Amino acid sequence: MPRLVRALQNWEGDTLAVILTDEIKQLSMETLPLQQAVSPGSYVDVQNLGLSLLSRQACDEAVRLRVGVFFTEIVASCGCGDEPMHLNAYCELDISIKRTTAEATFAFTEG
Repeated sequence: MPRLVRALQNWEGDTLAVILTDEIKQLSMETLPLQQAVSPGSYVDVQNLGLSLLSRQACDEAVRLRVGVFFTEIVASCGCGDEPMHLNAYCELDISIKRTTAEATFAFTEG
């Protein structure tokens, strides 16, 4: 399970979105459910991944964040002259970070 130690330590700070973006870029992209946000047959390119912090709250067990994620959708075999086609994509994720271990879970949300 991925750990977001710096995000947990700074969850109330003004730099949370920057720290979270940096930590998420270090993760295996299979960890993030971004594939659910693209068309069938397309795939996710996160080279220019960007995050927007939408909400944050704390409970006893975890810090819960909702983020908007900006990335590129690669559409292969679209029948276009400029294959593959690159499209701007967006989705929202719910992130839960355990307070005791900094272990994070990610869930796609319809937003």
